[in-house]
Amino acid sequence: MPAADLALLIDAARAAGRIALGYEGKEARRWDKPKGAGPVTEVDLAVNAMLEERLRAARPDYGWLSEETEDDPERLARERVFIVDPIDGTRSFADGSKTWAHALAVAEGGVVTAGVVYLPMRDLLYSAAAGQGAFLNDNRIAPSARNALDSAEILATRPNMDKLHWRGGQVPGFSRAHRPSLAYRMALVAQGRFDGMLTLRPCWEWDIAAGDLILREAGALCTDRRGAGLRFNNPHPAVDGVIAASTALHDRIREALSPV
Repeated sequence: MPAADLALLIDAARAAGRIALGYEGKEARRWDKPKGAGPVTEVDLAVNAMLEERLRAARPDYGWLSEETEDDPERLARERVFIVDPIDGTRSFADGSKTWAHALAVAEGGVVTAGVVYLPMRDLLYSAAAGQGAFLNDNRIAPSARNALDSAEILATRPNMDKLHWRGGQVPGFSRAHRPSLAYRMALVAQGRFDGMLTLRPCWEWDIAAGDLILREAGALCTDRRGAGLRFNNPHPAVDGVIAASTALHDRIREALSPV
């Protein structure tokens, strides 16, 4: 059912965008979640409520995992599950920036089969369904073919450049860039705008599920920091970092990292 699920996700993502664009990010009510879990706004919750109602009504047999819904372990008994980040890049949204996204995915048996990353402020809709390729606004996308790490442009946050992460303390000489939305970073690599991306800290599933499929369907390799394929709908919904790039460049990154 990937194609039918993808159409459902695209419609839901566009509806989420209409809700979010009805607010001024800087004026939206904002507060911090407990235990240092980051900020949330009234818009995150409004989008989440719409998505949960709309998607679960359409697929009542699917489980539900969202950043803004209290986790229910009942999802673990479902073969298929929605994995949703209502707004990926909440700080960016609240600051009035355009670089935030809605990230929606369906996983079946732990593998993502349909995914959408939508940036309404930039009119960018990345999408993929299993076995059908990856697209940006209906145009097929593919990753960069660059395979030399030192000349690559990699999306990564500054802490990833600590020499402790790199074999022999030798940090590669690649060019580093950053975008606040993790889902958007993954989509940009799938598109070939950047050669690769990495994050070496644990990643919540809702941040990366849609991007994982978009990358793989575009022809890139997406794994955890150890090089293992990503699995979703875990009891603790997180994975051990993400590395994404073309196969050759992915290998160069893995070779340069310190063993874990």
